[in-house]
Amino acid sequence: MKIKLGLTTAIIAVSALPALAEGTLNIYNFGLYTPPDLIEKFEKTYDVDVTLTEYDSNETAIAKIDAGGHGFDIVVSSAAVVPIYIDKGLYLKSDPNTMENFKNVDPAWVDVFWDEGRSYTIPYVWGTTGVMVNTDVYSGDINTSDIFLNPPEELKGKINVVPAMSDVIDLAIYSVGGESCTTDKEVLKAARDKLVAAKPYWASIDYASFEKFVNEDLQASVFWSGASMRIREANSGFAYGYPKEGFPKWQDNVAILADAHNVENAKLFLNFLMDPENAAIVSDYTGYPNAIMGSEAFMSEKLLAAPEMTIPAEFEPEAHFQRTCPPKVQDLYARIWTDLTK
Repeated sequence: MKIKLGLTTAIIAVSALPALAEGTLNIYNFGLYTPPDLIEKFEKTYDVDVTLTEYDSNETAIAKIDAGGHGFDIVVSSAAVVPIYIDKGLYLKSDPNTMENFKNVDPAWVDVFWDEGRSYTIPYVWGTTGVMVNTDVYSGDINTSDIFLNPPEELKGKINVVPAMSDVIDLAIYSVGGESCTTDKEVLKAARDKLVAAKPYWASIDYASFEKFVNEDLQASVFWSGASMRIREANSGFAYGYPKEGFPKWQDNVAILADAHNVENAKLFLNFLMDPENAAIVSDYTGYPNAIMGSEAFMSEKLLAAPEMTIPAEFEPEAHFQRTCPPKVQDLYARIWTDLTK
């Protein structure tokens, strides 16, 4: 496997893999989201040389792909942006619903609003966006967006906010009683003002390295459930909170790009991901549940028991599945984000 880290052009070759391959496959995925063991298994099974390039946000990925000339065959996209890819003609209609292993997809994840019947995408993993806090430093309620919007003294200057525009703005909107994708100017202004007022108490707006949390350089963050689990495993002081004011729920999906050069190998990979044993490898690495029936039998017991894997019943009503906002709302979000990050 070859990995292009971040947005750089540096390629790290893993010398242990075969020098020759009958084909190639180029994957574009979020950072720290692709199990090396999974790629190695795919390469050995099909004698295909895989190159992985990692990106930092849905916005970065879609801009790169829309510009053309990227060379990728496969992209992983969050549900909220899948309709944008489809509308722009950026996905190949590969009909994964006709593939051999599609029978393993949980029916609850088939007729989804972003790709009804799954003509373009297959499910990867799903999770939530909430707050992660070092409870050795802060002993108060962590199930609230106040952790980053009205920070307690113990955490001021030690909070990170991931640069995931929709996630962060939605959390702020929920905190002022609004709904995602709202066009209500008063709600949007209240959310914007709350974010801007809180920013001086943050240490960073960044995809901070896991080590910064493990080493306690940072003590809290807007974060994702699975990533939080991985931090907790390395530093037991950290815990994941579900904001009672409301929080995003999402699913990431895998699709073949319309201008892919290695379509047949890409189809092999989609079918490969829908095998229960391989889906379990993805979940064990990322810390998120998947949508492949039978995969639980291959998952680690530690993962299945992790609190981040299941939304507590008391917070389930506050989990709002992220949808695709209309272009007008996307522009309003972008303005708020510009104000926050300038």
